[in-house]
Amino acid sequence: MNHDLIGFSAFAMEPDENPPNRSRPLAASLVYFGLVFAAGFALGSLRVFFVEPRIGVRAAELAEIPLMIVVIVLSARWIGPRFLSGVPARRRLAAGGLALAWLLLAEVLLGALLNRVSPLEAARNFFDRDPISGTAYYLSLGFLALMPALVRYRA
Repeated sequence: MNHDLIGFSAFAMEPDENPPNRSRPLAASLVYFGLVFAAGFALGSLRVFFVEPRIGVRAAELAEIPLMIVVIVLSARWIGPRFLSGVPARRRLAAGGLALAWLLLAEVLLGALLNRVSPLEAARNFFDRDPISGTAYYLSLGFLALMPALVRYRA
């Protein structure tokens, strides 16, 4: 029986120095979500109040996406050594998927609160986007989910 799976050495009843920690991807997903959401909230506020009136919704959203890609990459690189070093790729992918789920939930709930509509109506509005900037936005969400698995972390 391999006792390494439960965090103990097979030859001694002492805890391993680095026992497997299944909560690391969950913690990573929450921190990753928090970083990206905070930056997105700040950039989105600037976009809506200052940029959209000058250049329009589509152009403003398309201008914001590269900045958010940079935020996603930097956030994924920051959480990696702190939470995901030595974690298998499938669990890093799970962390990204969970961060995406947190982000979607937060966007729908915040949209409901700010627009004074039900969460169901806010979820419907989430998919009512410009075809060009909306597609770019959805692709950036996929990038958000994949990034923790794509970045290499040193063990």
